[in-house]
Amino acid sequence: MIDSYKHKGLRKQLVETIKKKGITDESVLLAIEKIPRHFFLDSTFQNHAYEDKAFPIGAGQTISQPYTVAFQTELLQIKKRDKVLEVGTGSGYQACVLLEMGAIVYTIERQKNLYMSTKSFLPTISYQPKMFFGDGYKGLPAFAPFDKIIVTAGAPDIPELLVEQLKPGGIMVIPVGTNGIQQMISITKTKTGEVIKREHGTFRFVPLLENKADDK
Repeated sequence: MIDSYKHKGLRKQLVETIKKKGITDESVLLAIEKIPRHFFLDSTFQNHAYEDKAFPIGAGQTISQPYTVAFQTELLQIKKRDKVLEVGTGSGYQACVLLEMGAIVYTIERQKNLYMSTKSFLPTISYQPKMFFGDGYKGLPAFAPFDKIIVTAGAPDIPELLVEQLKPGGIMVIPVGTNGIQQMISITKTKTGEVIKREHGTFRFVPLLENKADDK
């Protein structure tokens, strides 16, 4: 795999594009500028890797639009050593952004083939989140609580089990809605355990399926 000067130049252009769309967190922008997104795409799409678009990655899943990745990540307010749960590993790109920002990343994927391919691929480019195969709706209670939780698929509602796994003072970012359009919601759990929800506009995600772990 080659990360050429051309690729690096295209990433700089991509960063400028998402800055113009309103992303201001420098640590998010630096992570996106560093990570070779073309490594995560099928050869069919590699020439378009630095366009601000989502692309299919197999198993009915997508690698999210870079702006969406940046938007969700910015809402998380990541600090170094934050313990983060990601629901929906997919290609692993979002997990790598979090790792670049200094987070400790636990990520769960329900599609077995995707889980296996991503688990074998990420170490080859020197990224090693803690990866799990299973139902993202249930989170990872054995490793809770988490400082931050990010859900990268559209949920019909907010899974209570995930809220329970959020540390007091923590933040969860999740797209909620049906029919292919979701409202991006941030959930902040106060020190006293109160849950505060805020809406941040509409996005499109593949669905998060409950009680589902696909062994195929």
